[in-house]
Formats: sequence, structure tokens, C-alpha cells
Amino acid sequence: MAGQVKFNKTALKAQRDSLSKYQSFLPILVLKKMQLQLVLRQLEPVIEERRKALREEADSLNPYAALIGDPTVDIEDLLQVEEVKLQWDNVAGVATPEFQEVLFRERPYSLFSTPGWLDIILDALKKVISIREELKVLQEKEAILREELRTTTQRVNLFEKRLIPELKENIRRIKIFLGDQETASVGWAKMAKSKLTGKEA
Repeated sequence: MAGQVKFNKTALKAQRDSLSKYQSFLPILVLKKMQLQLVLRQLEPVIEERRKALREEADSLNPYAALIGDPTVDIEDLLQVEEVKLQWDNVAGVATPEFQEVLFRERPYSLFSTPGWLDIILDALKKVISIREELKVLQEKEAILREELRTTTQRVNLFEKRLIPELKENIRRIKIFLGDQETASVGWAKMAKSKLTGKEA
């Protein structure tokens, strides 16, 4: 940008306009960066809590491990996920997913021809799957926000460390150049006047 600057009043106005635009936009970017950092800090313990809940729920199934492997019962067939329901939220101008619930495909089965423990295990497994899907959505949300934070931080740095200082330096150089030109033109005018006065005498 610095090497392409023209040294005239039009260029000075353009540089001042750009500086004004960047200086008014920078606080918005800084605020967005702070909001993203805050949401990410709040999200970390939530993710950790859901990880812990998933481990605990999965561990609670350990006593049923042998039953879950029972070849006479097709648990997978009775536990098919139909839909993971989401809604979309707006965080600092970024669309992020919010977990609602897991809908399971209803598979009717005979209570007489299946073991009595099946209902208990199916409920426990549904809980595990629901927490797992919620955790996935939370991690997806975190990834989206981290990427947006990275981009926003880059833009803040670009404005603060490069664009705004460059524009200020360009304005300073143009003002010096225009000031020197004005001084020189006043000098030339005085010389011309004194020459004219000398000729008339």
C-alpha cells in the first residue's frame, strides 16, 4: 500500500476516509473477538461435564456387558437413530448448532419373547447415545467458534498492526509533501514577484 500512494489532496482524502473506516470497524471486530473468547471459555467446562457423563453412563453398562452380547437379541436393530434434532443459534454473528434430542426409530418387539432385562439396557443405551450425540454437537460448535475466533483475530491484527499504521504513515508523508509543495510555491511566487518588481524598476 505504501509504495502505491499518490502525493496529492485527492489521495490524502482517500487515505483519511480509509483510516476513518478502519478505525470505526476495529472496535466491532475487537468486541466480536472478546465475545467469541468468552463463549469458548464457557463452553469448555460444559464439554468436559458431558464427557464425564458419557464415561459414567458407559461404565454403568459394564455389569450388562455379557447380556448386550447375547446373540438371541438384536439390540442394534432396536436402537437405530432416526434423527439428531438440532436448532441453530447465533453467537457473535456466527451460526452454531444447539443439541435438542435424539429420535430413535420405534421398533416394536414382543415382551414375551424377549428377556426381561432388555428394556433396562435399551433405556441405558439410549441415554449413552444421546449424550454421545450431544457431545458431538458441542464439539462441532466449539470447532466453528474456534475457526471464527482465528479469522477474527487475524483481521484485528491486520487492522491494528498493518493497515491503520500504514494509513497513518501515508497521511503523514502526503501532508509533508503537500506542505513542502506549498512552501516551494510561495517561494517561487516571491521570487517571481521580486523579478517582476526588479524589471519594472
